[in-house]
Amino acid sequence: MINLEALFNISYGLYIVCSGDKDKGNGYISNTVFQVTSEPARFAASCNKNNYTTELIQKTGAFSVSVLHTEASSEIIGNFGYKSGKDVDKLKGVNLIYGETGVPIVLDECISYYEFKVIQTVDVGTHILFIGEMVTAENIDTTKEPMTYLYYRNIRKGFSPKNAPTYIDKTKLDTKSRDASYKRFKCEVCGYIYDEAEHDIKFADLPDDWVCPICYTDKADFVEI
Repeated sequence: MINLEALFNISYGLYIVCSGDKDKGNGYISNTVFQVTSEPARFAASCNKNNYTTELIQKTGAFSVSVLHTEASSEIIGNFGYKSGKDVDKLKGVNLIYGETGVPIVLDECISYYEFKVIQTVDVGTHILFIGEMVTAENIDTTKEPMTYLYYRNIRKGFSPKNAPTYIDKTKLDTKSRDASYKRFKCEVCGYIYDEAEHDIKFADLPDDWVCPICYTDKADFVEI
């Protein structure tokens, strides 16, 4: 038996992983970036095969990682987490620099960044694990705290995008008995759940211009679950 809720106890951070160059770049929100060796410093990043950034990492042989802080806006999380670089330019209007390898590095709302050259790739099914050797590491703002996935879920009420290796369909989780007068509505874009039991206002009473607090999709794109 696998209790899906037990998986939420595994610790993760929250990062923006980027690749590409000055002509075309892209990035995505990741909670699966981790150090695998110290000398030399090597990290691994898991990327869905369907992500546009995966193509760019394979093309350039490099990627960057920017560490989001706890005050990072829903706008930046929605931009990099719930939009496709195949449809929009995620880097437009974002404060960037380009590293030694030429890849874009996001500076906005982050506390530090790292740059890696890919030395190995591992096919793990739906995802590719890119193992990179560090070539750059810098602090941006040491006054703020890094955002953990636990903080993102519990405080910011966010969820993993569908392409994330940690994505769990919340509708499949075990549910406790609840007042039947309260309803729940799910954003079909990012999976955010508006639970009337947790708010002071019924979903139907929300204004028509209300949007998802995670990905900013319209109220009309929510479905009752």
